[in-house]
Amino acid sequence: MILSQRGSTDEVENGSLLMPKFGADGLLTAVTIDATSGKVLMVAHMNDEALLKTIETKEAWYYSRSRSALWRKGETSGQLQKIRDIHIDCDQDALLLFVDVAGDGGCCHTGQRSCFYRRIEGFDSDQRITLTRV
Repeated sequence: MILSQRGSTDEVENGSLLMPKFGADGLLTAVTIDATSGKVLMVAHMNDEALLKTIETKEAWYYSRSRSALWRKGETSGQLQKIRDIHIDCDQDALLLFVDVAGDGGCCHTGQRSCFYRRIEGFDSDQRITLTRV
């Protein structure tokens, strides 16, 4: 299995081959969505190896910028992400992963179902911006 080289704008935007545009850091942004609820679970990054492993295994693999390492989501927590569908945007530099999450609990390393469990609320008396759980 190989990734195709970038083609013309027309080939990238209208063609039938995956021609991902990795950033200068070698990564694509991947937004992970619960395939049943439609809720955004997390945002992560993939290098070429993570993308190929995800396509091949039908499980989500990511590249950790902080650890500079490939990782299989849920390998230690049991919260494996089984791929139901993958979409790529028009210029092929961002992905949507539609997943089913195995195991109990959440997708976030904090134990929350989604990494997006707080919203920006307002200001406290010291004019600091506050967060509340959603």
